[in-house]
Amino acid sequence: MENLSFHDGNIFNLLHTRLKDPSHEVDQRMQLHSSLVRRLSQEPEIEGHQGCVNALAWNSNGSLLISGSDDLRVNIWNYSSRKLLHSIDTGHTANIFCTKFVPETSDELVVSGAGDAEVRLFNLAGLSSRANDDTAIVPSALYQCHTRRVKKLAVEPGNPNVVWSASEDGTLRQHDFRESTSCPPAGSAHQECRSVLLDLRSGAKRALADPPKQTLSLKSCDISATRPHLLLVGGSDAFARLYDRRMLPPLTSCRKRLPPPPCVNYFCPMHLSERGRTNLHLTHVTFSPNGEEVLMSYSGEHVYLMNVNNGTGTMQYTPGDVANLFSFSNILHDVESPPRVSITPQNGFYRSSNAATVKKCTELVEIAKRSLEEGTDVFYAIEAANEVLDAHSNDIESALRHECLCTRAALLLKRKWKNDAHMAVRDCQNARRIDASSFKAHYYMSEALQQLARCKEALDFATAAQQLNPSDGDIVAKVESIKRDLLAAGAEKNEETETGTARVLSLSDILYRSEANSDSSHDMSRSEREESDYEEELELDIQTSMSDDEGRDPDSNAMRGSLNLRIHRVGDDKPMENTGDNASSGTASSSQNDRASYQPEGAIDMKRRYVGHCNVGTDIKQASFLGQRGEYIASGSDDGRWFIWEKQTGRLVKVLVGDESVVNCIQCHPFDSVVATSGIDNTIKMWSPTASVPSIVAGGSAGPATANVVEVMESNQQKLSRNRENPLSVELLQRFRMQEFAEGNFHPFECTQS
Repeated sequence: MENLSFHDGNIFNLLHTRLKDPSHEVDQRMQLHSSLVRRLSQEPEIEGHQGCVNALAWNSNGSLLISGSDDLRVNIWNYSSRKLLHSIDTGHTANIFCTKFVPETSDELVVSGAGDAEVRLFNLAGLSSRANDDTAIVPSALYQCHTRRVKKLAVEPGNPNVVWSASEDGTLRQHDFRESTSCPPAGSAHQECRSVLLDLRSGAKRALADPPKQTLSLKSCDISATRPHLLLVGGSDAFARLYDRRMLPPLTSCRKRLPPPPCVNYFCPMHLSERGRTNLHLTHVTFSPNGEEVLMSYSGEHVYLMNVNNGTGTMQYTPGDVANLFSFSNILHDVESPPRVSITPQNGFYRSSNAATVKKCTELVEIAKRSLEEGTDVFYAIEAANEVLDAHSNDIESALRHECLCTRAALLLKRKWKNDAHMAVRDCQNARRIDASSFKAHYYMSEALQQLARCKEALDFATAAQQLNPSDGDIVAKVESIKRDLLAAGAEKNEETETGTARVLSLSDILYRSEANSDSSHDMSRSEREESDYEEELELDIQTSMSDDEGRDPDSNAMRGSLNLRIHRVGDDKPMENTGDNASSGTASSSQNDRASYQPEGAIDMKRRYVGHCNVGTDIKQASFLGQRGEYIASGSDDGRWFIWEKQTGRLVKVLVGDESVVNCIQCHPFDSVVATSGIDNTIKMWSPTASVPSIVAGGSAGPATANVVEVMESNQQKLSRNRENPLSVELLQRFRMQEFAEGNFHPFECTQS
């Protein structure tokens, strides 16, 4: 919607304001103003690494940029000249995934974490100012207490003594340079390194209602800049967790696995909280600059925005609320529904809004309705509806809001991108709150539930819609269609019962059931593993039967055929055949008992969703707030692009080509209108607002801009659905590499597309 104005005002007015009254707030608003974001263009590439660049970070004043790479080096760059100052041979033996400047050290201390499970601290004070003179540096501190890859580091503004490391071993450790500068390798006979701040080795949840059991392989962490006692972590399940460091128990060692400590809040979009899919996980979590919001990026999913605090516009839900959302008899009481505002003129003026805003919203709703009728420009029609509902919902009357909700629901159901049906359910329930007898709300709700294969609930809504408008031919056909789906589902179930065919467990199910045991002992010594009740090594015998004709679906990457798994514990005489429910009856019974005794916590629901990119190929993909005010959201993508959205409305603002393969890292300069990105390429790209005219696309050294942005996003959505919904996808099969299976280390390649 190029003709829509942005919500950050006119930049010329801001410049005029700054001339009259210079203030820090005006500078913040101007840093990444919409007019500058739309002019972002790539500068010459910055060369100096010989491998994928997996980590980027600025120092506090923006004069230096630090990068970490698969070449095992940490490079430090001068921002003004874009020149390499230092190239540190770190001594790591596996890919570097994270690196930071330690605050308040005059940028002389830097820290790195890598796939070798080590955290290394370096003092740059004695280095030459010429990069070519740099050689291997002995680390000032070396921490080897993690047992798996270190994926993220966090530092506290103003604290030069402590760094936190998040690892796939399920622990978040606190390293205090004042207490120790080294620790023995994990598994050492006398290791008593008491640095574990969070022990989440029994912390992963498959669903909100389930008790935590499996190892939560941590992928990301962040400390709030405004309230440093708040700690955010995300990992191998759907839930980000917020902790108050003041309320956590004392630091411990890893010798004994502890129950996960209670968190302040769970964060998860409601529609993802009950999926039970082990391949759904977070790749990045971060606080907003003001600390009031968090941003979460999922593998195989979208980017979501949440409020940190319970308050206006924040919805906290329980497992029971998830079922209520689909129920005809119960409209969820906390579904976000802005207050109804009357626009009755009073003395020639609107009481709570102005006529221009109402006119604009009415026109946008008409544009959306026309696109729905014609079946064209659906993406932009949804953006028009987003503008009304997310930016002006408090300024319009309930009747217009109801019309816009129903129209957006219908558009989402027509577009059919991933989870669009879930978003349509939310809109329909909000519309029902406004008008409980709305035919459109009930009709589109039945369509959404049918798309979600919830045919029983869909029939309830379709029947109600038919009662509201018996003469409508579409609803008559809808009722019959849902009844046919119900009959087909019933027939399939009966056939399974008669033939004795039970549901075959997916590879994902098998991994999840074995993961707790295989993960629980990875940090024990060999003697402890032999004595541990947790230990359960698995072997896989995989047999495939596939003819040339049936093995490939010409329209997808899905494999068809038969896959037989034989799973057994090492040392068992007989393998355990995975043939159906009987194979797991004991596990299921135990799981049901645990679930019955567990009192589940609530979780905070999504505030907004950002779509268009693709995140399935790498495990370190970031989503970031841009600017000091965080008014724009950016994410890398598997198609070599990076995307920028307006935070308030989710409107796509810019698509830029930033890599020949994948963009992973996006870091905005602390003060200037500059963004640094990196990915699979060996180079770093810097972006500044130098384009002569604003546009929604921008090319670069990795490739030209693509004019049809919608086609790009459609392709990304197909990848999302294909790679994550297909249980035999290439990405999932990669997790069965025998070496990784023996080590219990399942993960996609960081620098290899799936």
